[in-house]
Amino acid sequence: MQQIPRREFLQLLGAGAAALAATARTVRAASTKPGIDVLLDEPIGVISPDLYGHFTEHIGGVIYDGIWVGEKSKVRNQRGIRSDLVEHMRRLKPSVVRWPGGCFADSYNWRDGIGSRAQRPKRANFWVNERFLAGAPDGPAKYEPNEFGTHEFMHFCRLIGAQPYLAANLRSNPARDFYEWVEYCNAPAGRTTLAGERARQGDPEPFKVRFWGVGNESWGCGGNFTPEDYAAEYRRFTAWVPAFGVPLAFIASGPNGGDLDWTRKFFTRVTERDKGILRSIYGWALHYYCGTSGKGNSLDFTTEDWYDLLGKALRMEPLIRDHWAAMGEVDPDHRVKLVVDEWGAWHRAGTEVARSHLFGQTSSMRDALVAALTLDTFNRHADKVAMANVAQLINNLHSLFLATEDKFVATPNFHVFEMYSAHQGGRSLRTEFNVPRTGGSAPALPALAGSASLHGRRLVLTVANTHVTEPFEAEIRIRGATLRSGKGRVLTGPDIHAHNTFAQPRAVEPHDLELKLSGASNTLQFPPASVTLLELDLA
Repeated sequence: MQQIPRREFLQLLGAGAAALAATARTVRAASTKPGIDVLLDEPIGVISPDLYGHFTEHIGGVIYDGIWVGEKSKVRNQRGIRSDLVEHMRRLKPSVVRWPGGCFADSYNWRDGIGSRAQRPKRANFWVNERFLAGAPDGPAKYEPNEFGTHEFMHFCRLIGAQPYLAANLRSNPARDFYEWVEYCNAPAGRTTLAGERARQGDPEPFKVRFWGVGNESWGCGGNFTPEDYAAEYRRFTAWVPAFGVPLAFIASGPNGGDLDWTRKFFTRVTERDKGILRSIYGWALHYYCGTSGKGNSLDFTTEDWYDLLGKALRMEPLIRDHWAAMGEVDPDHRVKLVVDEWGAWHRAGTEVARSHLFGQTSSMRDALVAALTLDTFNRHADKVAMANVAQLINNLHSLFLATEDKFVATPNFHVFEMYSAHQGGRSLRTEFNVPRTGGSAPALPALAGSASLHGRRLVLTVANTHVTEPFEAEIRIRGATLRSGKGRVLTGPDIHAHNTFAQPRAVEPHDLELKLSGASNTLQFPPASVTLLELDLA
């Protein structure tokens, strides 16, 4: 996990402003009145539930004190998994969860996490040298006990109804360990020695893991490779891996933010002998964090900081477009899709709920707006992005939940994901926001932004109002249909710093909207600093 350099961010900022300005010109051509135009006859692509994926790494309090409390814990659990987390995750209809990292994966040996928990080895955690942990008590954040391994992760995925996405260690493990992990997970019962070993650990039937990350951040903590060297490693690691009847989906380690050079050089080198290898690459992993480096923590920010961060969140749009274009230079048929398997807001320390929770932060309405703007961006590019995984699930960056010991709370980010789950499986529609720009120094920050999807005769529309203090009234125009009825939900707070705590777990939560709809055009008012979900029935 690394933040985007300032110079690169400024370049993206300009690109984003140009892209949004072009969109505004298109909007003005489509309509002369301010409002939201949903174009039913211009579908983009199906919104995969995988766009609403999650990420869990052995870092700080994500696994231990977050997901895993242990079977003997007084905390309510299901075979060691925190019950509160399971119950909340089921509400989200999660599709996929990435594990065990992140940078932790680049030093992980999957064999450490199988067998009797009492006999599993203890290792120094990848993050042990982080200065934040210097004053923290010794524990899993520093020294990995390996209590949570492959079987525990698979159990967690089964409990919440999600597919596993395993990140393999390409930096410090040989290729043999990779394909043997595939065999351990996927070989049919009783057919191989590794399948027998899996059975002795309580799972005779194969896990049928489809998604496999071939390394992580190989430009950085995953090996400091050049793109050409990583291309050679990718070919070696993925050559002749047994599938055992599972359609394996290999995800290659893509760029840090806007590093188009990494994308171009990898695709050029990996295909120089045979372009057929593109058939083996399911996704190209992009990482982007919109951080607040050098400023306050997640709860200490000004109005200007609010607009600055939301402007950074909108940089996801040009990142997707630019890397898609670069990939298309070698892969014009776009057989390889984008996978944004790390994204979110990265704040300074100071709001973590436990001293050992490295990179833990308490999320506010500002982070909820970042989540909404980003998910809307993925929806608008459903033809390009096959999967996305917010970083991270609990007790970390942009988390949906905070927990320590028996305390547990959902953050505003959770409520955004629950509202936006209505988009899953729908057909993304071109939706134009013909609205003015709003405050702060970030160029081209629209007053309203969002996305729409069609599910039969039900239209789902999500809208974020980015203005700190002003409500915004907009006309909703449906081209090609009229509205019959509908319902709505809105997430907002008493101010932009509003957040949930263990003491006040419901300080920020959505409430129902009363809608009075008629015909093809309706006017609604969107509260300041809010996220709105509309589910509209078409006549």
